[in-house]
This record gives sequence, structure tokens and C-alpha cells, in this order.
Amino acid sequence: MMKIATIAAICTIVIGSAQARPRHPNTAYDGAWNLSFATQSGPCDPTYDFDVNIANGVITHPNLVKFHSRVASNGMARASVTVHDKVAAGSGRLSMASGRGTWKGRSGSAVCAGYWTAQRS
Repeated sequence: MMKIATIAAICTIVIGSAQARPRHPNTAYDGAWNLSFATQSGPCDPTYDFDVNIANGVITHPNLVKFHSRVASNGMARASVTVHDKVAAGSGRLSMASGRGTWKGRSGSAVCAGYWTAQRS
């Protein structure tokens, strides 16, 4: 139910590349990341994996239109996504090779929450 909105928000939060060469304060996390989402409360899918990309501190996914995300130079990440009537948001922190954070989402009257982890691809 909330799978797409939740995954999109969290994926945007966790992106970077081990091959990145800092040219801009946020490029240390640039590259491809794999995100894994786990639901701890609510009727959402129990787990879901999602791939994202980070470029100059901006997290993107090719299939998400209403997606706002950013990774700061210290690795703090925030993201939100809207897909029709579903919304989700998450935050956390990336290191050079991994990351972790939390997310919350809503689809109609259903509310879900959980955590996400990230690994460089």
C-alpha cells in the first residue's frame, strides 16, 4: 500500500559513491546506493529494497516526480515523496559506505513507520 511512497522517500535519503572525488561539499556521497526499508508499525510491506543516486547532494530516482531530498556535507540526509494520495518522509545519516535512518508515511488513513539502511552500490 505505502510501498512506493515510503521507498521513494527513504531512497532519496541514502545515496553516494565510493568513487566520488570531492569537488563540491556534498560530492563525498555522490553515486549509487541501495536502500533497504523495514516497516516497524502499520500495514505497509514488511521490507523493500530501492536503488537511488546522489549527485551534488541531491538524491534522485528516475520514477519519482514529487520528490524532495538533500544530503548535507556532514552526511545528514532528508527526503520526502508524494505519489498520488501517499506521502512519506525520512531522515538519517550517511557515512562513506553505509547509512541508517527512520521514515514515516501515510496512505489515506493508514500510517506506517520504520527504519532504513543504505549501502553503496
